[in-house]
Amino acid sequence: MKKKSLILVVSAVFICGLLGYFYKALAAEKPTVAVVLKDTKSEYWSIIVSGIEKGMTNFGVKGKIYAPTQNNEDQLTILYRVLKEKPDALIFSPTNPSESVPVLEEFKKKHIPVLLVDTGVDWAGQTSFIGTDNPSLGEKAGEVLSSMLQPGYKVALIGKISKDNVSEDRIQGAKDALHTVGIDTVEGYILVDDDDAMVKPVIDELMKSNSDIKGVFASDDGMALEVIKYLNQKGLNLPVVGADGIIEMLKYVEKGTLKGSVAQNPYDMGYISVENALKAIKGQRVEKSINSDVDIITSDNAKSKIEFLEGLKN
Repeated sequence: MKKKSLILVVSAVFICGLLGYFYKALAAEKPTVAVVLKDTKSEYWSIIVSGIEKGMTNFGVKGKIYAPTQNNEDQLTILYRVLKEKPDALIFSPTNPSESVPVLEEFKKKHIPVLLVDTGVDWAGQTSFIGTDNPSLGEKAGEVLSSMLQPGYKVALIGKISKDNVSEDRIQGAKDALHTVGIDTVEGYILVDDDDAMVKPVIDELMKSNSDIKGVFASDDGMALEVIKYLNQKGLNLPVVGADGIIEMLKYVEKGTLKGSVAQNPYDMGYISVENALKAIKGQRVEKSINSDVDIITSDNAKSKIEFLEGLKN
């Protein structure tokens, strides 16, 4: 009897050890994806992070998400550190695209797929770009704004001077759409590292120089919200269109304060980037460019969009 008990105990220990071994082996087989973003704290970037984390869970991917704390040099330092860790794939959103190319070439030499999210790089070595077609976003924003105005009116376009051309592309798209229907434009810019509040003196100067401005397009929602605050302080009721679809902007549309705006799909960007990183790791075909598209926000769909984004916070 004692002999049988001993055999059972030994067998149980052996089986547990075997199961533990297989569990560790399976865990070790999970592909690793490194993610280096511009930011993780702002609402827009936190939504991208939510999409990435959901993708990692659903597709069985391990990974870490990094972002610089101060400037572009920090991002490059992170990339070189990640390179030494030899991930199976890299998801990357560059602060300074051109300066990122040398280190991205090192990833390519090590046969590590590089997927760009949100912001592209003029580099043939990328596996894929997942993000918004920025000229198209600007064009849609211009169309939304022009639907509230008349030919011959004037619109202020507010952008940021940056090294990635995101803002400039959106401004150009909006300008083209507005000029097509006979609406004139004037432009004002802040630096990409400036606080969004710096928009106020810019729009103030434009309004003083162009008293006939009838609407505003800002190339991101942070600036759009500052424009709205400025207009409210001046007692002016002008349509303002943003670009990101963050909650505060959506609430203005839901309440009817704004008739409409446009919104990117940052959650989809994050999720799709992980999905395609796994495809690349497995040697499957990945599209060179994946458009995450843009939504037109009206009072009809603003509430559902708000509920989705607030759900991510919980």
